[in-house]
Amino acid sequence: MQHYNRLNIRSFQGHSPDIGQRVLIDPSAVVLGQVSLGDDVSVWPQVAIRGDMHRICIGARTSVQDGCVLHITHAGPFNPQGWPLTIGSDVTIGHGAVLHGCSVGDRVLVGMSATVMDGAVVEDEVVIAAGALVPPGKVLRSGYLYAGSPAREVRALSDKELSYFIYSANNYVKLKDQHITELEAAAR
Repeated sequence: MQHYNRLNIRSFQGHSPDIGQRVLIDPSAVVLGQVSLGDDVSVWPQVAIRGDMHRICIGARTSVQDGCVLHITHAGPFNPQGWPLTIGSDVTIGHGAVLHGCSVGDRVLVGMSATVMDGAVVEDEVVIAAGALVPPGKVLRSGYLYAGSPAREVRALSDKELSYFIYSANNYVKLKDQHITELEAAAR
């Protein structure tokens, strides 16, 4: 059974979203164009994932929280290749975050209302603090907390913090599954 409303999943210019297994997309979210969602992804209320001029790829078990905006940079005279948006697996993207034409690795926590700009690279196992601004082209090294505007390396992550990435991803998979169970029960 599909666990999303087909009205909010839209094709654009011949590209349709490719949606993995056991994905939850809230009816108030919009996913359109050249978008790929891995297995067990959760897309919560009021999210916009707009792959209208380049591709967006989101890895398995990633959670895109309420109010996030995920977009790309088109190819054109000022940026011949454009910037796709790639997000790895086991990523938790906090409420109201904006990710635009950047690359995010695996096991990353993007804090609430953080912004990651065009061409930025977030390596695996990074925490981006709430409200942080990652400027265009910046590289965030694996294993560190980044905060501020512009985002700066604050300190190395502890072992406990490093273990949180998988805990958070699994927690949202579990919550997503609970929502799916209720949707299936209501559909009977």
